[in-house]
Order: sequence, then structure tokens, then C-alpha cells
Amino acid sequence: MAKLMVFYKEKTLDKMSDKEWEDLCDRCGRCCLIKLEDEDTGEFIYSDVRCVLLCGKSGQCKDYEGRKSLVPDCLKLSKENIKEIEWLPSTCAYVKIAKGEDLAWWHPLVAGNDSAIKDAGVSISARETVCSSDMDVDKFLSHIVKWPNLDPKDE
Repeated sequence: MAKLMVFYKEKTLDKMSDKEWEDLCDRCGRCCLIKLEDEDTGEFIYSDVRCVLLCGKSGQCKDYEGRKSLVPDCLKLSKENIKEIEWLPSTCAYVKIAKGEDLAWWHPLVAGNDSAIKDAGVSISARETVCSSDMDVDKFLSHIVKWPNLDPKDE
């Protein structure tokens, strides 16, 4: 009987194929929420304001392939930059694997379905968010939240 390879347990991030890299993303959408960095402290401030391309119902990018041309400051996560990005949520599969941790029970590769991440409250589709194009910039401070960087069990 052939051994089923669980690539994320047997490969480091830099050894994953492009398909494995994409499959590792849990599609939570948290990285596509607007965040700010306090220039004085270096602390990241998270909001419930989502990128104009992020669908609030599905938690998915509306134009994943064309996102960089539509949203020029969109940061594409890569094997080269993943370890330097400090604002990724603690629930992020890339962060967990980089730290040598296992994926959470709700991750689609573990759960075997795409609904567990929403059921667990990790996906932005399980939350109230506002699209950046619909938000009054003067009211941004009222959209500051802590949950994008927390595991739901820690809230």
C-alpha cells in the first residue's frame, strides 16, 4: 500500500511546489483585511475593513490572478517573503508551518472540507466586515478590532 504524503508535514515552505504552496493557504481572508503599523511602536493595528477585491460572503478574492494590477499595494505572499511578514495572523497556515507547528483542525487540508474554517470562526466570511470602498475614511478608527490576529478559541 502506498504511503499518503502529507506534504505540509514532510516539506519546508521553500521546498513546496507552487500547487502545494497555494493549497496550504486556508483561504481565511484575514491577510486581506486592512491593517496599519504604529510608526512609534511597530505594533500592528487590525481592522474589519476588507480589500475591495475580498468578498465578504465567501472570504475569497474576486480576482486572485489579476489582483496586483487592480490593487497595486496587494502583497503576494511567497516563499521568499513569508518569514519577514510580521502582520500575518497567528492562525495562518504559512506562519504555523514556518514555526514547525501543525495545521489547525479546521484547515481544509486537515478537515477535508472548506466549511470547517467558517464553522470555527476563522474565515472572514463568518464575521461582520466592511468593504474598503464602502467605508468612510473618517470612521476608520471605529473599525479597529483584535480578532484578525487571534485564534477564535483565544477571543
